[in-house]
Amino acid sequence: MKGLIQRVQHARVEVDGETVGAIDRGLLVLVGVERGDEAARADKLLHRLLNYRVFPDDEGRMNRSLADVSGGLLLVSQFTLAADTRSGMRPSFSSAAPPDEGERLYDYLVERARASHPQVACGRFGAYMQVHLQNDGPVTFLLET
Repeated sequence: MKGLIQRVQHARVEVDGETVGAIDRGLLVLVGVERGDEAARADKLLHRLLNYRVFPDDEGRMNRSLADVSGGLLLVSQFTLAADTRSGMRPSFSSAAPPDEGERLYDYLVERARASHPQVACGRFGAYMQVHLQNDGPVTFLLET
């Protein structure tokens, strides 16, 4: 399971012109589910998302986590993160989880996040989405479990 995290000042995701999820300061996370991923990997990813220290402390060092700053968490499914891009001129999606498996794990991650953190928003699995964000830094990391 992969999570591409971006520290943001604010972010929102739209489907058909309607905002389906939005946060102020926090993390936008593009979530990729791969074949063989399971609930334990989603739990580990969530733990890292909530505790990964990417927010500045009083001295400007990345020493504060999302939980420390009470930031928002916007989870957006993105199967293209599971693409194999090592060769050729077109990505292969053979390592991505099948849609039903991907949706089940994405929904599990969202459910666990909402039970663990007060500010959680999400996109819509499988939908064509527009993601709007103001990246803060920019600060972007790829977390893999």
